[in-house]
Amino acid sequence: MQVPKQIFREYDIRGVADRDLTSEVTHGIGRGLATLLLGATDENRRVAVGRDCRISSPRLFEALTRGLVETGAHVIDVGVGPTPYLYSAVHALDVAGGVMITGSHNPADENGFKIMRGKASFFGADIQRLLTTIEADAFSREKPGSVNQVDHCAEYIERVTARVSLARTDMKFVLDAGNGAGGPLALACMKKLGLNPEALYCEMDGTFPNHHPDPTVPKNLETLVRRVKETGARVGLAYDGDADRLGAVDEKGDIIWGDKLLILFSRALLKEHPGAAVIGEVKCSQTLYDDIQKHGGRPILWKTGHSLIKAKMKEEHALLAGEMSGHLFFADRYFGYDDAIYASLRLLEILAKDDRPLSQLLADVPKTFVTPELRVECADSIKFDVVRDVTAHYEGRGFKVIDIDGARIQFGKPGAPAWGLVRASNTGPVLVMRFEAESEVERDRLHSEVAGVVDLLRAKRS
Repeated sequence: MQVPKQIFREYDIRGVADRDLTSEVTHGIGRGLATLLLGATDENRRVAVGRDCRISSPRLFEALTRGLVETGAHVIDVGVGPTPYLYSAVHALDVAGGVMITGSHNPADENGFKIMRGKASFFGADIQRLLTTIEADAFSREKPGSVNQVDHCAEYIERVTARVSLARTDMKFVLDAGNGAGGPLALACMKKLGLNPEALYCEMDGTFPNHHPDPTVPKNLETLVRRVKETGARVGLAYDGDADRLGAVDEKGDIIWGDKLLILFSRALLKEHPGAAVIGEVKCSQTLYDDIQKHGGRPILWKTGHSLIKAKMKEEHALLAGEMSGHLFFADRYFGYDDAIYASLRLLEILAKDDRPLSQLLADVPKTFVTPELRVECADSIKFDVVRDVTAHYEGRGFKVIDIDGARIQFGKPGAPAWGLVRASNTGPVLVMRFEAESEVERDRLHSEVAGVVDLLRAKRS
């Protein structure tokens, strides 16, 4: 079968639904997944499948499950909901794996598949093996399976709320679900705990008529910011399309990025679990790692990507992890996966115990100046070589370079958060750069210098 190779990415499968994810390709993905997830055993041939509210999701569900069933899988259809709802179902049910049909924070015409093998992520080499299996038509030949529907909503709500402890429930806050898949379940969880948010765009609508559901883009938070300031709310919460990423704005309407949220969560965690390991990724501010250390934790800087973070959490027995993008992972009182609904309740738990404004809770974090993610085109064939060249260049000049996921160059002295990052994107022909320093002038100087080095090294490789 001819399949578009570019949709098989590091962490998931994703593309334009009507162009890349045809029913034939999706049927092949179902057959390939049944072959790889189930193997030759008859002990457990159950696979949980969920889907988000995009217009293309019902068609993809039909084609995927047809392929799964034809290849011997017994599909547990858990219905429409956010990605952590599917994760929860996989953890609660006796299944061999799970598939979430979702385009996440991507545009409405895109869609894809996040996959689990048992309770673990299915990524990297597994996804490439799936591609090879489909291309070779090397599917298992099994007796057909079946499809059964299971409503996991009540159990999900119970699992999310069971160990959240709110000192008060009369807090004023705004929730913007972006018409994604997380709104109804989030409101149900909050209602169960006695909370009463102002709901913005919490009805599911796969055309996303009000704004794009990606809380990492400030434009998408404009309505939320306005309502927080108009109503005097303590916080504004925002989800992406499949509610595995949390965005937040404080009472002033300022955006609290993922690494700053992780500071709040780690401080609360370390009061209860001194010495706990907390994981951040390579794009996070140096202030995060310094703050974890300052409060008695064990900071770990790791690779970007939800699948890689979850695997590292298990390896390090970390209780908390997070990314700049708002993926937040709690193994403390929860199951170690990224769930924006649960993370938002943990943030409200912090606010319920402390009457200070959210901005004041972070007022003691040293002020630094950080660029957004900067993206530079670079051919897939050379992008990793360019990153290696950047590492060699700066190590040759005596700088410390952290090379676990790209090149994070340490420009500052100990205690001075000056660094620059150059890493190859796992999803496209792009180099991602980010810079942090104690002044705008120094930040921009570092950016200019490293960008110049990258341009020279890229030209040599071209």
